Amino acid sequence: MKLDQIDLKLIEFLQKNCKQTTKELADQLDLSTTAVYERVKKLEKQHIITDYVAIINKDKINRSFIVISHIKIKSHSKDAILKFEKKVNQIPEVLECFHVSGEYDYILKIGVQDMEAYREFMLSKLTTMEEVQSTHSTFVIKEVKNLKTYNIL
Repeated sequence: MKLDQIDLKLIEFLQKNCKQTTKELADQLDLSTTAVYERVKKLEKQHIITDYVAIINKDKINRSFIVISHIKIKSHSKDAILKFEKKVNQIPEVLECFHVSGEYDYILKIGVQDMEAYREFMLSKLTTMEEVQSTHSTFVIKEVKNLKTYNIL
């Protein structure tokens, strides 16, 4: 699907504030509410817009201890990879998981309350997976940049 400038502007507006009403978006785009509604539905149907979420302040929910964990798995068979990925997807502390090239196979972004919670996570969840060969953890000192949007214009 080819996106025109109006679609791109609409996406930008929704990324900045997805709680805007169709009327508010229509006013900004100088379109009718029906035209904006149809464009949003088209973007959703084409899976360009995949979800709407609230961004939570991790400090307020005691999940501000962020760990980047590099994982090596024992086997690189399709079965082992799919099993590991399925298990990782079921762990709520894992915020992001990337299958990567290089020395490690996966990079996980993990959010927990503190170091003790991370230790418990490692002992009871991550290192109990039979697919995991080794881990290397890095602790985030300060989040310098964490964009939630894509600049598309």
